[in-house]
Amino acid sequence: MIVDKLTRYVVTIGGITVLAAVVLIFLYLVWTVAPAFTPASVVHDASVHAAPREPKLFTFNETGDVFFRVSQDGIAEFYSTLTGEPMAAYDLGMEITMAHDVYPRPELIAVVDDRNNLSFIRTEYEVDLVDGKRSVKPGLYNAFSQQSLALGPSQKFDAILSEATLMIATSFERTARFIRYENVEPGYPLLNRAATTLPLKRKIKHIWLGARSQRAYTIDSNNRLQVWDIRDFSSIEELFRTQLVAEDQQITAAVPLLGRQSIMIADARGVITQWAAVRDALGFRMQPIRNFELDAVATNMLAEPRRKGLLITDEKGTIHLAYPASNTISESGYDPTGTVKSPGNIMALSLRGDRLLVAQDQARIAHFAIDNPHPEISFSALWTETWYEGYGEPEYIWQSSSADDDFEPKFSLTPLLFGSMKAAFFALLFALPLAIASAIYTAYFMAPAMRAWVKPGIEIMAALPTVILGFIGGLWLAPMMERNLSSVLTVIVITPLVVMALAVAWAALNTTLSQRMKGWYSLLVVPVVLFAVYISFVIGPVFEDAFFGGDSRTWLRDVAGMGYVQRNALVIGLMMGLAVIPTIFSIAEDAIYSVPPHLVNGSLALGATQWQTLTRVVLLTAGPGIFSAVMVGVGRAVGETMIVLMATGNTPILDFNIFEGMRTFAANIAIELPESEVNSSHFRILFLTALVLFIITFFLNTVAEVVRQRLRAHYGRL
Repeated sequence: MIVDKLTRYVVTIGGITVLAAVVLIFLYLVWTVAPAFTPASVVHDASVHAAPREPKLFTFNETGDVFFRVSQDGIAEFYSTLTGEPMAAYDLGMEITMAHDVYPRPELIAVVDDRNNLSFIRTEYEVDLVDGKRSVKPGLYNAFSQQSLALGPSQKFDAILSEATLMIATSFERTARFIRYENVEPGYPLLNRAATTLPLKRKIKHIWLGARSQRAYTIDSNNRLQVWDIRDFSSIEELFRTQLVAEDQQITAAVPLLGRQSIMIADARGVITQWAAVRDALGFRMQPIRNFELDAVATNMLAEPRRKGLLITDEKGTIHLAYPASNTISESGYDPTGTVKSPGNIMALSLRGDRLLVAQDQARIAHFAIDNPHPEISFSALWTETWYEGYGEPEYIWQSSSADDDFEPKFSLTPLLFGSMKAAFFALLFALPLAIASAIYTAYFMAPAMRAWVKPGIEIMAALPTVILGFIGGLWLAPMMERNLSSVLTVIVITPLVVMALAVAWAALNTTLSQRMKGWYSLLVVPVVLFAVYISFVIGPVFEDAFFGGDSRTWLRDVAGMGYVQRNALVIGLMMGLAVIPTIFSIAEDAIYSVPPHLVNGSLALGATQWQTLTRVVLLTAGPGIFSAVMVGVGRAVGETMIVLMATGNTPILDFNIFEGMRTFAANIAIELPESEVNSSHFRILFLTALVLFIITFFLNTVAEVVRQRLRAHYGRL
């Protein structure tokens, strides 16, 4: 009695502990993922009071706690962002008409004086710890050894420093001018100068340099965009031109996004359009890939320095945060100072996109705190087709990292979900027929003495580490299949035919011999299957020469239009099928074997044959258990990690081709989580995939367990 109670208490506590662990895992995943979907916000912190000067430019240090102001009178100053205290001031000795940071080096500032001379200055921030507190000491230096460069009359200008090449673009009335310096090094003179002039038909309103200084964008007074190839100054070529908006409409703001592959255009209708560079079979073009509609006309736009995000202010004083790739735009804040309503106002975003400065007047600077840590995440970006820069149409893409600093992360989970389903489908396509048929034969037809060996032998396969199966699949099976593809395909066709021929021949043999071998037929089938495999590898090359022109992979690519990669879904189907078979077999075999004998004997006594009894009594009675086995197998296949990690190319593509690879949820987590930055968007999306995978497997296993419990209750009443 005491032992029974103790056992009951231990089992109850164990069950409650397991349920509590499952709930805690679920809650932890939700807690980690939830911040990714919190709305962005912009809050007016305070107004910084500085010396009264007309500002021309604001920039920040890396952490945003110090900002730098360049004023019209040539005074360059550093201030504390949080307290507004002045930290250092420098007199540049000139009257400044224009100032611009050098893309993508925000520490380099290009300034133009009233004599059209161009100078470059460089900000530095020395960080130290004083009495346990962080201390920043700013400094200002000449970026290059010479003081200034003759620029000529200019109304707009842009500058890019890319791979030791400094490119400068200026515009004046209907003329664009480009200046290039090669082999640029900080602290040394600018040498190897080349320049050219490009006359246009209309006045230039905007001019920017494109990625890696290979292109230039101009927008004229008639709202026409032209893209120029400026790699060779001796023959500048027009790549593309288009009308952005009607000539009688007004472009109220325009800015290139990070990477200079897209330009955001705001018009007087309150519509903001993203024009992205696309290169395909039709050549180079700028393609409008998405629109954002505001309730008011945009007055200013700022591109984020480190992300392809956008800050927009409108004529109502509302501040919007947009992230084009995720198709999100939000009214994240309202400016109580009314400063952001003014078109062309001097504004600056911090490098991390968490602070905004807006010049209220010559002495006051409005400071806003921005909370927008995960703009890349939205339902649209995660689950629907998204039109990314450089692509000719919307696509499902997972690409979380790149060596390029201008990279646009692509976080579509659809290819990963598809890959998980694809891997499970092909694994179950191989495993289900074998496992269920084996379970039926072992439980119903096999001799008890043989069953005593076969059943434990198959079940012990479940203890085989999946990393071993993945190792075998990736390093042995995949190369072998690539070398002998025609033979492998021949095995799939020949083996069932040979087994069927054996069955027909055995049925025609002497009845006495059949009775003696009853329950031991599988001993005959094993050597026949091995013989069929051997014959297939012998005649496979013959079939390849006869039907596939001597190269089955080339035939698949050129004739069938199917690509072939070495580690593909066929390899996964075979190896993961081997991992799933023991689980399905064990549950299904137990369900079939547990059918009460009196039901079987009663059916046979009434004149039914063994097959009639099997199909109309045994399988119907064991049906819930077989369904439970299938569901557990599906859950096992969907959640498999090591086999798909080692035996596929881990390519997140939407292609059902059995000879192409895939990437699954589980494999993606194993690959990318160790290298993701904690609490980054990438980190939280990986936890989101874990949550989705948890829900899928939990649902499948719950359904299987419910069916199993009903099966036990049903048998208990028989």
